[in-house]
Formats: sequence, C-alpha cells, structure tokens
Amino acid sequence: ETYETIEFNENGECNICSQNIYKNSSIDWSQRKNLLKNLIEKHRGKNDYDCIVPFSGGKDSTFTLYYLVKEFNIKPLVVQFDHGFMRPTLLKNNENTFKSLGVDVLKFSPNWKVVKRLMLESLQRKGDFCWHCHTGIFSYPMHVAIKFNIPLVFWGEPSSEYTNYFDYSENEIEQVDEVRFNRFVNLGITAEDMEGMISNFDFDKRDLIPYSYPNLRDLKKLRYESVCLGSYIPWDTKKQSELIQKNLGWKGDEVEGMPPDLYSYEKIECFMQGVRDYLKFLKRGYSRVTQMTALDIRNKRMSLEEANNLIKKYEGFKPQSLKIFMDYLNIDENEFNEIVKN
Repeated sequence: ETYETIEFNENGECNICSQNIYKNSSIDWSQRKNLLKNLIEKHRGKNDYDCIVPFSGGKDSTFTLYYLVKEFNIKPLVVQFDHGFMRPTLLKNNENTFKSLGVDVLKFSPNWKVVKRLMLESLQRKGDFCWHCHTGIFSYPMHVAIKFNIPLVFWGEPSSEYTNYFDYSENEIEQVDEVRFNRFVNLGITAEDMEGMISNFDFDKRDLIPYSYPNLRDLKKLRYESVCLGSYIPWDTKKQSELIQKNLGWKGDEVEGMPPDLYSYEKIECFMQGVRDYLKFLKRGYSRVTQMTALDIRNKRMSLEEANNLIKKYEGFKPQSLKIFMDYLNIDENEFNEIVKN
C-alpha cells in the first residue's frame, strides 16, 4: 500500500501485476523490435555517434549497451555520471565491458564537496540522500547530447516494470523526458529549488548545472528522442544478467540486506545501497527483498512462501554502511532517526 502509483482492484490485484499480464500477452514484440530498428536506422551515421547510452555499470545499462552494439552494430557514446560511491567490482566490470565492446566513454565526476551538501539536504527534506544521483544520471547525458549533437538517447529498463507512472499500453512508448524527470526522478526538487535550499553553503551556482534538465528549446532544436530499450524488447533482468555474465565476464556483488546467492546482480553500483534499502524499509515498511521477490513471483520463479521466508531472513536490518554514511554527513544515529521519522 505504500508503493508509489499502486492501486488494487476489487479482487485485490494490483495495477503493476496487471501491466505484467498485458506485457506478456498483448504486446506484439516483433513489431516493437521493428520500431526499434527503424529508430536506429533513422539516426545511424548522421552524427559523430549514433546514440548516447547513459551507463551506471549495473545490469540494466550494461545489457542495454551490449544489446545495441551486438544486435545493431551501432556506434554509441557511453556517458557515465559518477555518483561518488562506485564499488571496485563495478569499476572492473566497466573496464571489461568497454574493452570487450570497443566503445568511446565519457565519464563525469561532480564536485564532491557539493555532493555531500546535496546528500544532506535531500535526506532532510525527502528522506532520500540520492537526489544528486537521481538527477545527475538523468540530466547530465542530456546536456552531453546537446553539446555533441546526438539526438538519440537509449536508457534501459522501463519504469513500467515496477511502477505505474507509465504503462505498457500498445500506443505508449515511454519517453525519458522532462515530464518523467519532474514526475518521479528529481523527488520534486529542481536544481533551481536546490540552489535556494543550500544558499547558506559556499558554492558556485554553476555547480548545479549537471543536475538541471536542459532547456526544452535546446532539446527540441536537437530533435531529441530519449527512450527505454525495454519499451521495444521484453525486459527480464535475471535472464539479461546471465547473458552479460556469460558474454562479458560481468560479475555480481554482495549487497547488504540482499540474499547473495539469488540477487548478486541487483543494485551493485553503490557502496551506500544498504543504507538506501534500510531507509526504504523505515519509511515504507518494505525493502528491496520484497521488491525483487515480488518480481520473481510475477515471473513464476518463486512461491509466496519462499519469498516470505527470504523477507523475514534479510529485510529491515541495520546495515554496517550506515556508520560510514553518517560519518560522511557528520550526523549521529539520533539525528538520522529523527530525520527519517519526519
């Protein structure tokens, strides 16, 4: 009941599961793949790069890059926003992936002092310290698209896999645009808002440009198309993770609070993922174990009993990384709990 956009019908069935049924039974995926092919050919060879692939190094962006290069032989510019907490395993995966596929990569690391201030502000206001990560990952590649004149941007997983902000309906290809950015990416806080919120902090307002969505006039002039690969091919994180492990040597990692044998592919990008999931549990009463087992139940890979046993065993425990996190932001546990309670 605490999940964003979720609704239940008179039979207790939720709209996320209904979307999954529609995805598996009513979409002509061969037609969608033809749409994908036409989109790629429309942009192929027109500029220095055929498209941009925003890249975290996790399972979804790695599969997206792998699929587009191997299936369509495109020339992408890979754009990576460094949120400041990348794990050693992830960095090694990135190196292997880039060398194996042979791609050009642009990596951006923002001002760390500003990042820490943004983390504290968004934690206090929203109980989510990842505002800089949410906004930077989705806005910075769009700035690069304008600077390098690359109209086509490919993201990975559609939000319809987990939420109902958008759906899988036949006529709707999810657009990764400013509407989507403001609807649920930026926590309802624009970069202009944030500038006012941290005005007592010594910074240059240009430091916030990477977190601001580009001017719509500039994007329209570019005639940009920003879409999810998962709108064109059926998305299956478990199968795709197995594929990149086999073909790229991509390795999973152990994440706090997650069953390591089952979900070593899930959210390995960030040292602070355990804290994120702990916050979700404190605020909403569930965490990533519930989210991932629900996905496996929908895909008929797990029983409800198995899922509940995993939830009881792994979910809701205080992560060791919480101490590191609080040291970064110079707060103690009482302050942390008070922030979350509010």
